[in-house]
Amino acid sequence: MQTIAVIDYGMGNLRSVTKALEHVVSNNQRVILTSAQKEVAAADKVVFPGQGAARDCMRAIDDYELRDTIINVARNKPFLGICMGMQVLVHASEENGGTDCLSLFPGEVKYFGDHLVNTKGEKLKVPHMGWNQVQQTRPHPLWRGIKDNSRFYFVHSYYLETETADLETGHCHYGKSFTCAIAKDNVFAMQCHPEKSADAGLQLLTNFVQWDGQS
Repeated sequence: MQTIAVIDYGMGNLRSVTKALEHVVSNNQRVILTSAQKEVAAADKVVFPGQGAARDCMRAIDDYELRDTIINVARNKPFLGICMGMQVLVHASEENGGTDCLSLFPGEVKYFGDHLVNTKGEKLKVPHMGWNQVQQTRPHPLWRGIKDNSRFYFVHSYYLETETADLETGHCHYGKSFTCAIAKDNVFAMQCHPEKSADAGLQLLTNFVQWDGQS
């Protein structure tokens, strides 16, 4: 029996993520929601969700003593980061006056700003909330069966700015173009919420539970 661990560190819509995964797993897979280091480390695949502020997220990771475990599994197992679970994989975030993150990948998380406008010059609301198109900037197994420019659901005020173009696998536009999905080796992470993104999101989660971690 293959185990897919959803990391529980008190941040994020954990029930929705867990239920969505339970909907797509095969008969020889099970989903566990856990904050136990040993269970996360022993899992075959790992999902790292998250919502809220960067500083709170990093504090919770350390309070649960999960920092080293998350870094280790992100280096060795099929790993899916969702929303804040993507943002904290890079060096730092501007949020909360500046927050150091996990530094698995080069990049910085930045604020959209208070003067974001669309192509008509109309002011856009921050946070970016709702459905938006995701352009697939390079192929990846987790895009299988998902049409380019499919709509996914977003809720965020900060966006990821990568330092290396080869890290990006999807981007989006909301007042400005920004990286909304990254992938390297056994890691895939995205800003949007696949568990809230209807058919496209369920297909991505299906692809993840079938993925062997090879890109």
